[in-house]
Amino acid sequence: MALTLYSHPLASFCQKALVGLYELDVPFTQRVIDLYDPTERAELVKLWPLAKFPVLADGARGVAIPESSSVLEYAEQHYARTPQLFPADPDLSRETKMRDRFYDLYVNTPMGKIVTDKLRPEGKQDPYGVDEARVQLDTAYGVADAWARVSTWAAGESFTLADCAAAPALFYASKIAPFGERRHLADYYARLCERPSVARVFEEAKPYLAMFPG
Repeated sequence: MALTLYSHPLASFCQKALVGLYELDVPFTQRVIDLYDPTERAELVKLWPLAKFPVLADGARGVAIPESSSVLEYAEQHYARTPQLFPADPDLSRETKMRDRFYDLYVNTPMGKIVTDKLRPEGKQDPYGVDEARVQLDTAYGVADAWARVSTWAAGESFTLADCAAAPALFYASKIAPFGERRHLADYYARLCERPSVARVFEEAKPYLAMFPG
């Protein structure tokens, strides 16, 4: 098989890539990488020196694509049977990409700050940074709730790249900061969870969820 996704089922950005690949019905092999295993880490570093996943390796074309959004753009351009994650309309495409970045930067990133702070050694925690992250996450919830009030999916009436980003970001964020009274966001998240591609990714993550420190 030409495509290999180097990833881990628990990692949110890997889940984003997996949702998109399942949506596109692109055949690929998943190579699960344990970053704490020196041999497996070295395998990833050969593809992407920053040792961050996901990375999509295309043996047929001899390229390796890091970063989840780029992975999905590449897969849609070269392998998708039914292109759909990147709208053809330029204005909608721009909005989709913006909302993709929104969920990566303003939901996933502060969620990660809160979670990883729990892993710091005693006395090395960053309570001020965590408080800032919680404020940013709460603000982002308000923005996402307003979007969900007027559209079925993250960037309109079709499932797109932005929904691939939203699903894992909200999955983990909701575990450490419930949505509260934001019922539109809660309804949107429920729709995400019912999407077959998203449900499949969450099911694949279940054996690893005990590792999540949130």
